[in-house]
Amino acid sequence: MSVKLTNRQVGDVTVVDAEGRITLGDGASTFRDLIKDLVGNGNKKLLVNLGEVSYIDSSGIGELVSGFTTVQNAGGSMKLLNLNKRVKDLLQITKLYTVFEVHDDEAAGVRSFS
Repeated sequence: MSVKLTNRQVGDVTVVDAEGRITLGDGASTFRDLIKDLVGNGNKKLLVNLGEVSYIDSSGIGELVSGFTTVQNAGGSMKLLNLNKRVKDLLQITKLYTVFEVHDDEAAGVRSFS
C-alpha cells in the first residue's frame, strides 16, 4: 500500500494526515505534490501527522526535507506530529530531529504556530 494523504483545516493551520508507506515512487511523489499544491494555494502553516505511517524510506525522508524547504521558501513553516518509534529513530539517525519541530499532541502542534 502506498501513502494515503488527507488534509484538513484547524484554524489557520493545515493538518496533513498521512497513512501507509512513504517510499520511492508513488508515496514520495504523492507527498511532494500535495505539499506543492498546499503551498501554491497559500497554506503556509503545515502540521504533518505521521502517526499512521507504517514505513518511510530514504526517499520518503528526502521528500519530508524537500517539503520542509518548499514551505520555508514560501515564508511558512512545516512541523511534524505523532511520530512512531521507527520514524523517530530514523530522524535521530539522520540528525534531522534538529531540523524538524516535532509534537506528540495535535492541539499543542497547532498552538505552536501562534
